Amino acid sequence: MISTWIWSRLPGNAWIKALIVAIAFVALVALLFEVVFPWLEPYLPIQDQTVEGG
Repeated sequence: MISTWIWSRLPGNAWIKALIVAIAFVALVALLFEVVFPWLEPYLPIQDQTVEGG
């Protein structure tokens, strides 16, 4: 599995590996929210509402 392949190649003990994975996860989420989602937003029909008010 890919996650075990990555885990075995990270340097340090389990605490250092967990810290590296946590930092990488936070960086990935920040990249998605700051770059990818704003770029993708004009192409998605998120603001199109289909429910009419009664």
